[in-house]
Amino acid sequence: MDGARPAGGRILSNTVFSQWDSVRKYGGVVPEVAARAHVEKIDQVVERALDEAGIGVDALDGVAATAGPGLIGGVIVGVSFAKALALGAGKPFMALNHLEGHALTPRLVSDVAFPYLLLLVSGGHCQTLLVEGVGQYRRLGTTIDDAIGEAFDKTAKLMELGQPGGPAIEALAAKGDPRAVPLPVPFKGRPGLDFSFSGLKTAVRRAVQGDDGHRPEDIAASFQRVAFESLVDRTRRAAEALEAPLSALVVAGGVAANQALSQRLMTLGEDLGLPVVVPPAPLCTDNGAMMAWAGVERLRAGLVGSAARDGDGADDLSFAPRPRWPLDPDAPKSTGAGAAKA
Repeated sequence: MDGARPAGGRILSNTVFSQWDSVRKYGGVVPEVAARAHVEKIDQVVERALDEAGIGVDALDGVAATAGPGLIGGVIVGVSFAKALALGAGKPFMALNHLEGHALTPRLVSDVAFPYLLLLVSGGHCQTLLVEGVGQYRRLGTTIDDAIGEAFDKTAKLMELGQPGGPAIEALAAKGDPRAVPLPVPFKGRPGLDFSFSGLKTAVRRAVQGDDGHRPEDIAASFQRVAFESLVDRTRRAAEALEAPLSALVVAGGVAANQALSQRLMTLGEDLGLPVVVPPAPLCTDNGAMMAWAGVERLRAGLVGSAARDGDGADDLSFAPRPRWPLDPDAPKSTGAGAAKA
């Protein structure tokens, strides 16, 4: 199926249970609270999804679930429920990498052919990848310390804007001067394709806690500008480093919902001569439809069964959830800031 243009999909249901209201008082997600919420709500969410779709379990072609990476408590709940549902209904079970859901979402909503360059930007990841086909991902660059979404959340926390931090920073930044606060552009012009945001977070903390009298809206606008300038610089370098022709520049992950980032990447796409594909905001943040679509892609490509991923048993009922699961397991570890990241 490599290089083929998919017929796309039609979303029959995309049910989401949000726990932000219950964890807001903690300033962010609490793993134990999140896992308990999964246990309490998963059967209701699945039942509502089937009701909204107007189908029963018998009409399903398979059952897919996120099996990692992520907070392991909630992942275990989801995988266990999906395994039981698949076993009881006699349907194939697919343990999916959460990042694969983001990587393939653009093909759900747009006519995107392989290969394409993916910028994956979320609370837990910041990577550029060459997507050559379903199950074929080559990592080009990754963060050596913090993810871009984590930097947004920490900045919002420093500024006491509440959570989730991304939308709060974006809204405040729209009222500020993006050049009022001198902040460093992480890794701009540096050789290589990796990212880094820990130094930027430190600079923001100094601006917030310093005596220069910077307005909060100017700090937010300046932070967002330099963070996105870094993303654009590293993505440009990744595109220029590839010799094979690309069909598109694709952006996915929760941070992709930011309109200012979309505008910057549209300009980059024009410079590179590439169409830019950004899924609708509800499909950028974590959602069930993107994982269902990844399951559809694997079914269409015949990548189902215990040998679907080089014999690692990823689609077998014995598969164990993984808190860490690189999309490109053959990529070299990126070392920096005293840590090694897969």
